[in-house]
Amino acid sequence: MLLATCAGCTSTEPRADASRQAPVRHIADLVVVDARIWTGAGSDAQAIAVVDGRIAAVGTDHDIRRWIGTDTKVIEAHGRRIIPGITDSHLHIVSGGQHLDRLNLRDVASKQDFVAKVAAATRSIQAAESKRPWLTGGRWSVESWDDPASPRKEWIDSVSADTPVFLSRMDGHQGLANSVALRLAGIDANGPPDPTGGVIDRDAATGEPTGILKDAAMSLVAGRIPAASEDDLYMALLRAMKHLNALGVTSVHDVSGRSDLPAMFRAHREGTLTTRVRKYLSVTDWVKVIDQVKSFDACDARLCVVGFKGYMDGSLGSRTAYMYRPYADAEAESDYPSGLLAGMATPPKRLRYMIERADAEGLQSAVHAIGDEANHILIDSYQAVRRKHGDQRGSVRFRVEHAQHLLPEDIPRFKELGLVASLQPYHKADDGRYAEAALGAERLPGSYAFRSLTEAGALVVFGSDWPVVTCNPFKGMAAAVTGRILNGTIWIPEESITVEQALSAYTVNPPIAGGIDEELGTLELGKLADMVILSQDILHVHQDDIDETRAVVTIVGGTIVFDER
Repeated sequence: MLLATCAGCTSTEPRADASRQAPVRHIADLVVVDARIWTGAGSDAQAIAVVDGRIAAVGTDHDIRRWIGTDTKVIEAHGRRIIPGITDSHLHIVSGGQHLDRLNLRDVASKQDFVAKVAAATRSIQAAESKRPWLTGGRWSVESWDDPASPRKEWIDSVSADTPVFLSRMDGHQGLANSVALRLAGIDANGPPDPTGGVIDRDAATGEPTGILKDAAMSLVAGRIPAASEDDLYMALLRAMKHLNALGVTSVHDVSGRSDLPAMFRAHREGTLTTRVRKYLSVTDWVKVIDQVKSFDACDARLCVVGFKGYMDGSLGSRTAYMYRPYADAEAESDYPSGLLAGMATPPKRLRYMIERADAEGLQSAVHAIGDEANHILIDSYQAVRRKHGDQRGSVRFRVEHAQHLLPEDIPRFKELGLVASLQPYHKADDGRYAEAALGAERLPGSYAFRSLTEAGALVVFGSDWPVVTCNPFKGMAAAVTGRILNGTIWIPEESITVEQALSAYTVNPPIAGGIDEELGTLELGKLADMVILSQDILHVHQDDIDETRAVVTIVGGTIVFDER
């Protein structure tokens, strides 16, 4: 399958190498006054002026009101806090848009509720006589239920009739299929064997599949689901961007597959991208597509394919994160007591070779690593490639996606090697309900190491992993600052950080990670005018109220893309 191209793509913004000097004329397109501006550059201001999508002046109300002309759009902020545009540094944007329109089991609290929602959704599909009759969605999690037993196909077989069902777990590394879907995929008591990097969960006595598929095994069923059309994907992208803009998100680092590219290129070409996209292409063999990625016409401040996404392992919730020692809880009793290395990292030198080839072409590597041993192997691989290539790659940084459980001795290596720690603080809020039981309390040092990494000088960026969890950045900030998990308790508070550190991880740091900090990240002269007006002063509210913060106005390149005033 060929990757999409973007012949004829244009952008209304200056390209990333444009001059950052202030424009000569002194009539602004947009002015924001009477604000409390956190510039991200160590200073505050009252007002800001925008010309041609870029910041023309930052200063006092008196200074900036001089920029107002007959056609200037003026926003009176009424003393509200303004921050630079928020970047979600790890999500799946088109998938997120699709899940806004699918069955959501995120908040179900029991088996009965789970089954009832599947039954209702199945009836809806059958009544509509859908041309795509599969029931998909999910994002379920059982850890907080009174009975946290894993779901089985028998739960939903009786309510799904002839409708094939496949529902992913919260983390996307496990899914539940009903008997119809398993039959379509050819999965029964006789086979097939577990694929590399995956597990078909089976009844110990009969060998019958339970319906639970882990990591690479999910593709056996997922590959049978009718593919969405390009129009479907484009509409999902538009839904996702509207949702993100309403949350103050102006940029994303997308870590998804090639099927999303035509929708992104179309939005770029048609001028409908209201969220900037830095794309890390998730494919199993990077080397085969390096030349094609480098040939893409679209690469500017709105959209650019900047590198590749890879996998070292699975997830903690599915017990497929690859750990240095076996899991501590009974749920991990299996043929893989320490988790699984992903297929593209089996053996690890396979992934290392792809990293080396991508780096030689100036493309970034962003690799998923959850378990402490997976992280250790990945960091060793990055170190080996950096020793071979030296620093001639300039601003191209290696990224560790999640870095969720680290051996303590690996934490200082992030600074030493210039690695990006791409973290998702809301995962801590989620996983804190069961992580200690899964790993053992003595192994928690090095887990969710927001403060340790920050104080060690690592470049820390925050994201959500949406649609795995909410993409609301203020809920992510609250999790990082308070240490509060979803059951209401405070967990590993020694890894909590300050509000300003959390803000930096969502605003200042992501453009550094992406090599475009000359253009974005702070509200300074000449930079692109991405900013958010907040409902409350996040720097001064009680930490328990951080997650109540909302975006009031979201601005991308001087254009208002969300306004709830």
